[in-house]
Amino acid sequence: MTLWTATDAAKATGGRTTADWQATGVSIDTRTLRPGDLFVALADDRDGHDFVAAALAKGAAAALVSRIPESVADTAPLLIVPDVLKALEDLGRAARARTRARVVGVTGSVGKTSTKEMLRGVLSGQGKTHAAEASYNNHWGVPLTLARMPADTDFAVIEIGMNHPGEIAPLARLARLDVALITTVAPAHLEAFADVQGIAHEKAAIFDGLEQGGTAIFNADLDTTPILAAKAAALGLKAVTFGQAETADWQLLDARILDAATVCRASRNDRPLLFKVSSPGRHFALNALGVLAVAEALGADPTLAAHDLGRWAPPPGRGQRERILLDIVEETFFDLIDDAFNANPASMAAALDVLIAARPTDGIGRVGGGRRIAVLGDMLELGATETALHEAIAQHPGLDAVHVIHCVGPRMRALHAALPRRQRGEWALTAPELAIRARHLIDAGDILLVKGSKGAKVSLVVDALRKIGQGTLPKEETA
Repeated sequence: MTLWTATDAAKATGGRTTADWQATGVSIDTRTLRPGDLFVALADDRDGHDFVAAALAKGAAAALVSRIPESVADTAPLLIVPDVLKALEDLGRAARARTRARVVGVTGSVGKTSTKEMLRGVLSGQGKTHAAEASYNNHWGVPLTLARMPADTDFAVIEIGMNHPGEIAPLARLARLDVALITTVAPAHLEAFADVQGIAHEKAAIFDGLEQGGTAIFNADLDTTPILAAKAAALGLKAVTFGQAETADWQLLDARILDAATVCRASRNDRPLLFKVSSPGRHFALNALGVLAVAEALGADPTLAAHDLGRWAPPPGRGQRERILLDIVEETFFDLIDDAFNANPASMAAALDVLIAARPTDGIGRVGGGRRIAVLGDMLELGATETALHEAIAQHPGLDAVHVIHCVGPRMRALHAALPRRQRGEWALTAPELAIRARHLIDAGDILLVKGSKGAKVSLVVDALRKIGQGTLPKEETA
Protein backbone atom coordinates (compact mmCIF):
# COMPACT_ATOMS: atom_id res chain seq x y z
CA MET A 1 0.00 0.00 0.00
CA THR A 2 1.31 3.43 -0.93
CA LEU A 3 2.26 5.53 2.09
CA TRP A 4 3.67 8.59 0.32
CA THR A 5 3.59 9.79 -3.28
CA ALA A 6 6.14 12.25 -4.59
CA THR A 7 3.39 14.87 -4.89
CA ASP A 8 2.09 14.40 -1.33
CA ALA A 9 5.56 14.34 0.21
CA ALA A 10 6.61 17.47 -1.68
CA LYS A 11 3.44 19.26 -0.58
CA ALA A 12 4.00 18.24 3.05
CA THR A 13 7.64 19.35 3.14
CA GLY A 14 7.74 22.17 0.62
CA GLY A 15 10.51 20.24 -1.12
CA ARG A 16 11.38 19.66 -4.79
CA THR A 17 11.12 16.23 -6.41
CA THR A 18 13.40 15.11 -9.24
CA ALA A 19 11.10 12.29 -10.37
CA ASP A 20 7.71 10.73 -9.79
CA TRP A 21 7.72 7.98 -7.19
CA GLN A 22 5.61 6.16 -4.63
CA ALA A 23 6.87 4.94 -1.27
CA THR A 24 5.41 2.14 0.83
CA GLY A 25 7.47 2.93 3.94
CA VAL A 26 9.98 5.31 5.51
CA SER A 27 13.51 4.33 6.59
CA ILE A 28 16.51 6.04 8.13
CA ASP A 29 18.85 3.02 8.05
CA THR A 30 20.05 1.14 4.96
CA ARG A 31 20.58 -1.99 7.07
CA THR A 32 16.84 -2.35 7.68
CA LEU A 33 15.57 -0.58 4.57
CA ARG A 34 12.99 -2.43 2.51
CA PRO A 35 12.39 -2.03 -1.23
CA GLY A 36 9.86 0.75 -1.72
CA ASP A 37 10.92 2.78 1.33
CA LEU A 38 11.58 6.50 1.28
CA PHE A 39 15.13 6.80 2.66
CA VAL A 40 15.59 9.80 4.96
CA ALA A 41 19.21 11.02 4.94
CA LEU A 42 19.43 12.24 8.52
CA ALA A 43 22.69 13.63 9.86
CA ASP A 44 23.33 11.97 13.23
CA ASP A 45 26.46 10.06 14.21
CA ARG A 46 27.03 9.72 10.44
CA ASP A 47 25.65 11.76 7.57
CA GLY A 48 22.82 9.88 5.87
CA HIS A 49 23.76 11.48 2.54
CA ASP A 50 26.74 9.11 2.45
CA PHE A 51 24.30 6.20 2.22
CA VAL A 52 21.84 7.49 -0.38
CA ALA A 53 23.45 5.60 -3.25
CA ALA A 54 23.36 2.37 -1.24
CA ALA A 55 19.73 2.97 -0.29
CA LEU A 56 18.69 3.47 -3.91
CA ALA A 57 20.65 0.41 -4.99
CA LYS A 58 18.82 -1.60 -2.34
CA GLY A 59 15.46 -0.58 -3.77
CA ALA A 60 14.51 2.64 -2.03
CA ALA A 61 11.69 4.42 -3.86
CA ALA A 62 13.38 7.77 -3.28
CA ALA A 63 15.62 9.64 -0.85
CA LEU A 64 14.85 12.70 1.25
CA VAL A 65 17.98 14.89 1.07
CA SER A 66 19.18 18.45 1.52
CA ARG A 67 21.70 18.12 -1.33
CA ILE A 68 22.46 15.71 -4.16
CA PRO A 69 25.32 13.45 -3.04
CA GLU A 70 28.30 13.18 -5.39
CA SER A 71 27.69 9.47 -5.98
CA VAL A 72 24.05 9.99 -7.00
CA ALA A 73 22.78 11.07 -10.45
CA ASP A 74 20.73 14.23 -10.82
CA THR A 75 17.94 12.09 -12.32
CA ALA A 76 17.71 9.77 -9.29
CA PRO A 77 14.38 9.87 -7.39
CA LEU A 78 15.00 12.51 -4.72
CA LEU A 79 12.99 14.88 -2.56
CA ILE A 80 15.25 17.86 -1.94
CA VAL A 81 14.60 20.10 1.10
CA PRO A 82 16.61 22.70 3.05
CA ASP A 83 16.66 20.65 6.28
CA VAL A 84 16.11 16.88 6.38
CA LEU A 85 15.09 16.64 10.04
CA LYS A 86 12.57 19.46 9.67
CA ALA A 87 11.21 17.78 6.55
CA LEU A 88 10.79 14.53 8.48
CA GLU A 89 8.86 16.49 11.11
CA ASP A 90 6.72 17.95 8.31
CA LEU A 91 5.98 14.46 7.01
CA GLY A 92 4.98 13.38 10.50
CA ARG A 93 2.75 16.43 10.91
CA ALA A 94 1.05 15.76 7.57
CA ALA A 95 0.59 12.08 8.36
CA ARG A 96 -1.08 12.99 11.65
CA ALA A 97 -3.36 15.50 9.93
CA ARG A 98 -4.63 13.08 7.29
CA THR A 99 -5.67 10.31 9.70
CA ARG A 100 -8.68 9.99 11.98
CA ALA A 101 -6.69 7.79 14.36
CA ARG A 102 -7.03 8.15 18.11
CA VAL A 103 -3.49 8.86 19.34
CA VAL A 104 -1.94 8.11 22.72
CA GLY A 105 1.45 9.36 23.86
CA VAL A 106 3.42 7.41 26.47
CA THR A 107 6.20 8.78 28.65
CA GLY A 108 7.69 8.00 32.06
CA SER A 109 11.01 7.37 33.78
CA VAL A 110 10.42 3.61 33.68
CA GLY A 111 8.30 1.36 31.51
CA LYS A 112 7.70 3.50 28.40
CA THR A 113 8.56 0.86 25.83
CA SER A 114 6.96 -2.07 27.65
CA THR A 115 3.77 -0.06 28.14
CA LYS A 116 3.81 1.01 24.51
CA GLU A 117 4.03 -2.65 23.52
CA MET A 118 1.18 -3.54 25.89
CA LEU A 119 -0.92 -0.88 24.19
CA ARG A 120 0.01 -2.19 20.76
CA GLY A 121 -1.12 -5.64 21.84
CA VAL A 122 -4.47 -4.71 23.37
CA LEU A 123 -5.47 -2.09 20.79
CA SER A 124 -4.59 -4.31 17.81
CA GLY A 125 -7.52 -6.52 18.75
CA GLN A 126 -9.92 -3.58 18.38
CA GLY A 127 -8.69 -1.70 15.33
CA LYS A 128 -5.78 -1.07 12.99
CA THR A 129 -2.98 -0.03 15.32
CA HIS A 130 0.26 1.76 14.54
CA ALA A 131 3.02 2.05 17.16
CA ALA A 132 6.62 3.16 17.46
CA GLU A 133 9.28 0.57 16.66
CA ALA A 134 11.92 -0.25 19.28
CA SER A 135 12.51 2.82 21.47
CA TYR A 136 12.00 5.44 18.78
CA ASN A 137 11.04 8.19 21.22
CA ASN A 138 13.36 11.13 20.58
CA HIS A 139 13.62 14.16 18.24
CA TRP A 140 13.80 11.93 15.16
CA GLY A 141 12.02 8.83 16.51
CA VAL A 142 8.67 10.54 17.11
CA PRO A 143 8.41 12.23 13.67
CA LEU A 144 9.60 9.00 12.02
CA THR A 145 6.86 7.04 13.79
CA LEU A 146 4.26 9.58 12.66
CA ALA A 147 5.58 9.65 9.08
CA ARG A 148 5.19 5.86 8.91
CA MET A 149 1.54 5.97 10.04
CA PRO A 150 -0.95 4.78 7.37
CA ALA A 151 -3.91 7.07 6.74
CA ASP A 152 -6.42 4.37 7.71
CA THR A 153 -4.98 3.83 11.20
CA ASP A 154 -7.54 3.51 14.01
CA PHE A 155 -5.18 3.75 17.01
CA ALA A 156 -1.63 5.10 17.23
CA VAL A 157 0.80 4.68 20.12
CA ILE A 158 3.64 7.22 20.28
CA GLU A 159 6.48 6.78 22.78
CA ILE A 160 8.02 10.07 23.93
CA GLY A 161 11.27 10.25 25.89
CA MET A 162 13.76 12.87 27.01
CA ASN A 163 17.29 13.42 28.22
CA HIS A 164 17.13 17.16 28.91
CA PRO A 165 14.52 19.78 29.81
CA GLY A 166 12.28 21.05 27.04
CA GLU A 167 12.30 17.96 24.85
CA ILE A 168 8.88 16.41 25.54
CA ALA A 169 6.43 19.25 24.82
CA PRO A 170 7.42 19.85 21.15
CA LEU A 171 7.20 16.13 20.37
CA ALA A 172 3.83 15.83 22.10
CA ARG A 173 2.49 18.83 20.17
CA LEU A 174 3.72 17.28 16.93
CA ALA A 175 1.77 14.10 17.71
CA ARG A 176 -1.44 15.97 18.66
CA LEU A 177 -2.45 13.51 21.35
CA ASP A 178 -5.93 12.41 22.35
CA VAL A 179 -4.60 10.67 25.47
CA ALA A 180 -1.31 11.09 27.34
CA LEU A 181 -0.01 8.47 29.79
CA ILE A 182 2.77 8.98 32.35
CA THR A 183 3.86 5.59 33.71
CA THR A 184 5.93 6.91 36.62
CA VAL A 185 8.45 9.56 37.65
CA ALA A 186 11.74 8.38 39.14
CA PRO A 187 15.43 9.37 39.39
CA ALA A 188 16.70 9.16 35.81
CA HIS A 189 18.75 11.60 33.70
CA LEU A 190 19.63 13.43 36.91
CA GLU A 191 22.69 14.83 35.17
CA ALA A 192 20.31 17.21 33.39
CA PHE A 193 17.84 17.89 36.23
CA ALA A 194 18.29 19.32 39.70
CA ASP A 195 15.93 16.82 41.29
CA VAL A 196 13.03 14.42 40.71
CA GLN A 197 10.59 17.33 40.88
CA GLY A 198 12.27 18.77 37.78
CA ILE A 199 11.83 15.44 36.03
CA ALA A 200 8.13 15.44 36.99
CA HIS A 201 7.61 18.87 35.44
CA GLU A 202 9.27 17.69 32.23
CA LYS A 203 7.19 14.50 32.10
CA ALA A 204 4.03 16.55 32.73
CA ALA A 205 4.88 18.59 29.63
CA ILE A 206 3.43 15.74 27.56
CA PHE A 207 0.03 17.18 28.52
CA ASP A 208 0.87 20.24 26.40
CA GLY A 209 0.38 18.05 23.35
CA LEU A 210 -3.18 17.01 24.18
CA GLU A 211 -5.95 18.05 21.83
CA GLN A 212 -9.03 19.80 23.18
CA GLY A 213 -11.05 17.30 25.20
CA GLY A 214 -7.99 15.10 25.70
CA THR A 215 -7.32 12.90 28.72
CA ALA A 216 -4.29 12.99 31.04
CA ILE A 217 -3.57 9.63 32.71
CA PHE A 218 -0.92 9.33 35.40
CA ASN A 219 0.30 7.31 38.37
CA ALA A 220 -1.45 8.14 41.66
CA ASP A 221 1.23 6.62 43.92
CA LEU A 222 4.08 9.08 43.43
CA ASP A 223 5.50 11.79 45.66
CA THR A 224 5.33 13.94 42.53
CA THR A 225 1.72 13.07 41.66
CA PRO A 226 0.57 16.57 42.80
CA ILE A 227 2.85 18.12 40.15
CA LEU A 228 1.24 16.00 37.42
CA ALA A 229 -2.26 16.69 38.72
CA ALA A 230 -1.59 20.44 38.89
CA LYS A 231 -0.38 20.50 35.28
CA ALA A 232 -3.50 18.65 34.08
CA ALA A 233 -5.73 21.00 36.07
CA ALA A 234 -3.98 24.11 34.77
CA LEU A 235 -4.67 22.97 31.21
CA GLY A 236 -8.29 22.10 31.99
CA LEU A 237 -7.81 18.45 31.09
CA LYS A 238 -9.76 15.41 32.17
CA ALA A 239 -7.47 13.59 34.62
CA VAL A 240 -7.56 9.83 35.25
CA THR A 241 -5.28 8.15 37.81
CA PHE A 242 -4.11 4.59 38.33
CA GLY A 243 -2.16 2.90 41.10
CA GLN A 244 -2.45 1.36 44.54
CA ALA A 245 -3.63 4.55 46.26
CA GLU A 246 -7.22 4.50 47.48
CA THR A 247 -7.79 7.72 45.55
CA ALA A 248 -6.85 6.12 42.21
CA ASP A 249 -9.60 5.88 39.60
CA TRP A 250 -8.12 2.54 38.52
CA GLN A 251 -6.92 0.92 41.74
CA LEU A 252 -4.68 -2.13 41.96
CA LEU A 253 -5.92 -4.14 44.92
CA ASP A 254 -3.62 -7.13 44.67
CA ALA A 255 -0.90 -8.49 42.39
CA ARG A 256 -0.04 -12.16 42.75
CA ILE A 257 3.39 -12.74 41.23
CA LEU A 258 3.91 -16.19 39.71
CA ASP A 259 7.00 -17.56 38.04
CA ALA A 260 5.86 -16.55 34.55
CA ALA A 261 2.89 -14.23 35.10
CA THR A 262 1.27 -11.68 37.37
CA VAL A 263 -2.39 -12.14 38.29
CA CYS A 264 -4.03 -8.85 39.21
CA ARG A 265 -7.15 -7.87 41.07
CA ALA A 266 -8.24 -4.29 40.56
CA SER A 267 -11.18 -1.94 40.82
CA ARG A 268 -12.60 0.72 38.50
CA ASN A 269 -15.26 2.90 40.10
CA ASP A 270 -15.98 0.07 42.56
CA ARG A 271 -16.37 -2.39 39.67
CA PRO A 272 -14.10 -5.43 40.21
CA LEU A 273 -11.60 -6.33 37.52
CA LEU A 274 -9.38 -9.40 37.20
CA PHE A 275 -6.59 -9.61 34.62
CA LYS A 276 -3.26 -11.29 33.99
CA VAL A 277 0.05 -10.19 32.48
CA SER A 278 2.27 -12.96 31.13
CA SER A 279 5.34 -11.72 32.97
CA PRO A 280 6.17 -11.49 36.67
CA GLY A 281 6.39 -8.08 38.31
CA ARG A 282 4.26 -5.59 40.22
CA HIS A 283 5.55 -2.84 37.91
CA PHE A 284 4.04 -4.69 34.94
CA ALA A 285 0.75 -4.93 36.84
CA LEU A 286 0.67 -1.16 37.46
CA ASN A 287 1.56 -0.31 33.88
CA ALA A 288 -1.12 -2.74 32.67
CA LEU A 289 -3.65 -0.85 34.79
CA GLY A 290 -2.59 2.36 33.07
CA VAL A 291 -3.04 0.61 29.71
CA LEU A 292 -6.63 -0.30 30.61
CA ALA A 293 -7.30 3.32 31.55
CA VAL A 294 -5.93 4.39 28.15
CA ALA A 295 -8.07 1.82 26.33
CA GLU A 296 -11.20 3.23 27.94
CA ALA A 297 -10.18 6.82 27.23
CA LEU A 298 -9.56 5.98 23.55
CA GLY A 299 -13.01 4.48 23.21
CA ALA A 300 -11.80 0.88 23.11
CA ASP A 301 -13.38 -1.88 25.19
CA PRO A 302 -11.36 -2.20 28.45
CA THR A 303 -12.83 -5.68 29.11
CA LEU A 304 -11.48 -7.00 25.81
CA ALA A 305 -8.23 -5.16 26.51
CA ALA A 306 -7.93 -6.88 29.90
CA HIS A 307 -8.41 -10.24 28.20
CA ASP A 308 -5.72 -9.50 25.60
CA LEU A 309 -3.24 -8.41 28.30
CA GLY A 310 -2.96 -12.10 29.20
CA ARG A 311 -1.11 -12.72 25.94
CA TRP A 312 1.41 -9.91 26.39
CA ALA A 313 5.03 -10.59 27.31
CA PRO A 314 7.84 -8.02 27.55
CA PRO A 315 10.15 -7.47 24.57
CA PRO A 316 13.77 -8.70 24.72
CA GLY A 317 15.94 -6.86 27.21
CA ARG A 318 13.01 -5.58 29.25
CA GLY A 319 12.27 -8.34 31.72
CA GLN A 320 11.79 -11.23 29.32
CA ARG A 321 12.15 -14.55 31.09
CA GLU A 322 13.33 -17.72 29.41
CA ARG A 323 14.49 -21.19 30.38
CA ILE A 324 17.92 -22.15 29.01
CA LEU A 325 18.47 -25.88 28.49
CA LEU A 326 21.89 -27.03 29.70
CA ASP A 327 21.69 -30.78 29.06
CA ILE A 328 19.18 -32.22 26.63
CA VAL A 329 19.54 -35.73 28.06
CA GLU A 330 19.32 -34.94 31.76
CA GLU A 331 16.91 -32.04 31.04
CA THR A 332 18.77 -29.64 33.28
CA PHE A 333 18.31 -25.89 32.87
CA PHE A 334 18.60 -22.46 34.40
CA ASP A 335 16.19 -19.52 34.14
CA LEU A 336 17.31 -16.18 32.69
CA ILE A 337 15.63 -12.81 33.23
CA ASP A 338 16.87 -10.51 30.48
CA ASP A 339 16.40 -6.91 31.67
CA ALA A 340 19.59 -5.59 30.13
CA PHE A 341 18.23 -2.78 27.95
CA ASN A 342 18.17 0.03 30.51
CA ALA A 343 18.35 0.83 34.22
CA ASN A 344 17.75 3.51 36.80
CA PRO A 345 17.10 3.17 40.55
CA ALA A 346 13.35 2.58 40.11
CA SER A 347 13.63 -0.04 37.37
CA MET A 348 16.54 -1.70 39.21
CA ALA A 349 14.36 -2.05 42.31
CA ALA A 350 11.48 -3.48 40.25
CA ALA A 351 13.76 -6.03 38.59
CA LEU A 352 15.23 -7.11 41.93
CA ASP A 353 11.72 -7.56 43.31
CA VAL A 354 10.98 -9.98 40.46
CA LEU A 355 14.17 -11.94 41.17
CA ILE A 356 13.44 -12.05 44.90
CA ALA A 357 9.95 -13.42 44.25
CA ALA A 358 11.18 -16.02 41.76
CA ARG A 359 11.73 -19.62 42.82
CA PRO A 360 14.87 -21.46 41.74
CA THR A 361 14.74 -25.22 41.06
CA ASP A 362 16.37 -27.41 43.69
CA GLY A 363 18.02 -30.79 43.21
CA ILE A 364 19.27 -30.57 39.62
CA GLY A 365 22.51 -28.64 39.96
CA ARG A 366 26.00 -29.42 41.18
CA VAL A 367 25.39 -27.61 44.45
CA GLY A 368 21.92 -29.09 44.96
CA GLY A 369 19.87 -26.01 45.76
CA GLY A 370 18.99 -23.53 43.04
CA ARG A 371 20.17 -19.97 43.61
CA ARG A 372 18.96 -16.46 42.83
CA ILE A 373 21.80 -14.63 41.09
CA ALA A 374 22.04 -11.05 39.85
CA VAL A 375 24.41 -9.51 37.32
CA LEU A 376 24.05 -5.75 37.75
CA GLY A 377 25.63 -3.17 35.44
CA ASP A 378 26.13 0.56 35.90
CA MET A 379 23.13 2.88 36.01
CA LEU A 380 24.09 5.88 33.89
CA GLU A 381 23.17 9.59 33.79
CA LEU A 382 22.53 9.88 37.53
CA GLY A 383 24.72 12.91 38.13
CA ALA A 384 26.42 13.77 41.42
CA THR A 385 24.41 11.23 43.43
CA GLU A 386 25.38 8.22 41.32
CA THR A 387 27.73 6.65 43.88
CA ALA A 388 25.17 6.85 46.68
CA LEU A 389 22.41 5.50 44.42
CA HIS A 390 24.49 2.49 43.43
CA GLU A 391 25.56 1.84 47.01
CA ALA A 392 21.92 2.05 48.19
CA ILE A 393 21.00 -1.07 46.21
CA ALA A 394 22.62 -3.07 49.04
CA GLN A 395 19.75 -1.91 51.30
CA HIS A 396 16.99 -3.06 48.95
CA PRO A 397 14.23 -4.82 50.96
CA GLY A 398 14.47 -8.58 50.64
CA LEU A 399 17.88 -8.54 48.98
CA ASP A 400 19.02 -11.23 51.44
CA ALA A 401 17.12 -13.71 49.25
CA VAL A 402 19.62 -13.15 46.42
CA HIS A 403 22.49 -15.57 46.87
CA VAL A 404 25.15 -13.92 44.69
CA ILE A 405 25.43 -10.46 43.11
CA HIS A 406 27.99 -9.85 40.36
CA CYS A 407 28.74 -6.24 39.42
CA VAL A 408 29.83 -4.64 36.14
CA GLY A 409 31.23 -1.15 35.66
CA PRO A 410 33.05 1.54 37.66
CA ARG A 411 29.88 2.84 39.32
CA MET A 412 28.78 -0.63 40.45
CA ARG A 413 32.02 -0.97 42.40
CA ALA A 414 30.27 1.06 45.13
CA LEU A 415 27.58 -1.62 45.41
CA HIS A 416 30.16 -4.42 45.31
CA ALA A 417 31.98 -2.90 48.27
CA ALA A 418 28.71 -2.37 50.19
CA LEU A 419 27.51 -5.96 49.86
CA PRO A 420 28.06 -8.48 52.66
CA ARG A 421 30.88 -10.87 51.84
CA ARG A 422 28.52 -13.85 51.44
CA GLN A 423 26.66 -12.09 48.60
CA ARG A 424 29.64 -10.46 46.96
CA GLY A 425 30.29 -12.09 43.59
CA GLU A 426 32.68 -10.96 40.91
CA TRP A 427 33.31 -7.38 39.88
CA ALA A 428 34.37 -6.54 36.34
CA LEU A 429 35.19 -3.15 34.87
CA THR A 430 33.49 -4.03 31.56
CA ALA A 431 30.80 -6.46 30.48
CA PRO A 432 33.06 -8.49 28.11
CA GLU A 433 35.32 -9.31 31.06
CA LEU A 434 32.41 -10.96 32.85
CA ALA A 435 30.81 -12.40 29.71
CA ILE A 436 33.79 -14.66 29.06
CA ARG A 437 33.20 -16.20 32.49
CA ALA A 438 29.49 -16.78 31.90
CA ARG A 439 29.70 -20.56 32.36
CA HIS A 440 31.17 -20.06 35.83
CA LEU A 441 28.31 -17.80 36.94
CA ILE A 442 25.47 -20.32 36.85
CA ASP A 443 24.48 -23.86 37.76
CA ALA A 444 21.46 -25.92 36.83
CA GLY A 445 18.40 -24.80 38.78
CA ASP A 446 19.59 -21.21 39.20
CA ILE A 447 17.60 -18.17 38.18
CA LEU A 448 19.73 -15.27 37.00
CA LEU A 449 18.80 -11.61 36.45
CA VAL A 450 20.88 -9.39 34.16
CA LYS A 451 20.14 -5.67 34.56
CA GLY A 452 21.97 -2.47 33.63
CA SER A 453 21.90 0.65 31.52
CA LYS A 454 22.31 0.13 27.80
CA GLY A 455 25.72 1.80 27.88
CA ALA A 456 26.95 -0.77 30.41
CA LYS A 457 26.52 -3.43 27.68
CA VAL A 458 25.50 -6.20 30.08
CA SER A 459 23.47 -7.55 27.16
CA LEU A 460 26.79 -9.17 26.23
CA VAL A 461 26.49 -11.26 29.38
CA VAL A 462 22.96 -12.25 28.32
CA ASP A 463 24.27 -13.33 24.90
CA ALA A 464 27.03 -15.38 26.53
CA LEU A 465 24.59 -17.08 28.87
CA ARG A 466 22.30 -18.02 25.99
CA LYS A 467 25.24 -19.55 24.09
CA ILE A 468 25.92 -21.87 27.02
CA GLY A 469 22.61 -23.59 26.48
CA GLN A 470 21.33 -26.15 24.00
CA GLY A 471 18.16 -24.18 23.35
CA THR A 472 15.30 -22.64 25.27
CA LEU A 473 12.19 -24.11 26.86
CA PRO A 474 8.86 -22.41 27.58
CA LYS A 475 8.62 -21.23 31.18
CA GLU A 476 5.71 -22.88 32.97
CA GLU A 477 3.41 -20.81 35.13
CA THR A 478 3.48 -21.95 38.72
CA ALA A 479 1.78 -20.59 41.80
